[in-house]
Amino acid sequence: MAHITGMHYSKYHALGNDYLVLDPKDAAELPGTDAIIRICHRNFGLGSDGILYGPLESEKADFGLRIMNPDGSEAEKSGNGLRIFARYLYDTGAVKNDAFTVDTPGGVVTCQIADGAQSITVDMGRVRFGMDHIPLDGPEQTDQNLGQPLTFNGKTETVYAANIGNPHCVLVRDEISPEAAKADGAAIEVHPEFPNRTNVQFLKVIDRNNVQIEIWERGAGYTLASGSSSSAAAAVAHRIGLCDKDITVHMPGGKIGIHIGDDFAVRMTGPATRVAGMDFDEEALSFSV
Repeated sequence: MAHITGMHYSKYHALGNDYLVLDPKDAAELPGTDAIIRICHRNFGLGSDGILYGPLESEKADFGLRIMNPDGSEAEKSGNGLRIFARYLYDTGAVKNDAFTVDTPGGVVTCQIADGAQSITVDMGRVRFGMDHIPLDGPEQTDQNLGQPLTFNGKTETVYAANIGNPHCVLVRDEISPEAAKADGAAIEVHPEFPNRTNVQFLKVIDRNNVQIEIWERGAGYTLASGSSSSAAAAVAHRIGLCDKDITVHMPGGKIGIHIGDDFAVRMTGPATRVAGMDFDEEALSFSV
């Protein structure tokens, strides 16, 4: 296990979705799985929705990044995490206002800082539709049959699968709530049809340019906001004809702007807020829960 005592983290949140940034200059390697779980714990650790480990060297992009969930698993991509990482790079002087690229396990993205770091835009990549990209057993859907029935918690609903470097499952409902998202999201995340688990969004359409979502995030649980979830949900809403190309996604933590290109490439714009510099002490690992 990496030496933990005095390991420094920078804490940020993006609309209430909070991450700890661990710079390799402060830690030669990531902590182990058990340590990550404890560090992210909101009562027994520093508390966060995950750890961003970077900047790392990359042959594909200006910077490399690894994204760890609070259960110790690794995420392919995180929209909020990328905005936070971009803000950290800006705060540490590694970038200015010119566009730069970040290499994640879910693909290379382009980021740009604007308005004194109050607004960060990320080109999230192209959304792919179809269950085989999640992966989910079965063929990719056509435009005419994009949805697929899924049975969970004693009921069957139509779900829409989307992948933007990480997997998503979108359900369109007339009414959504945190309670329903927690109950149904937990069941869908680990549904046998999703062998790698999935993020889940519950989508309510407000009008052609506004949607509301509740989010159950793979490896993290109920989440106040998510950039990749906003991207996937907005793309589904546009793909099935419910919304136009420019969509504001409303979440419990705030709003994200999404623009959907002709090829379903998604551009996401939103804030990231610096919270604190924090040091984690090894003593917290020895406390038995």
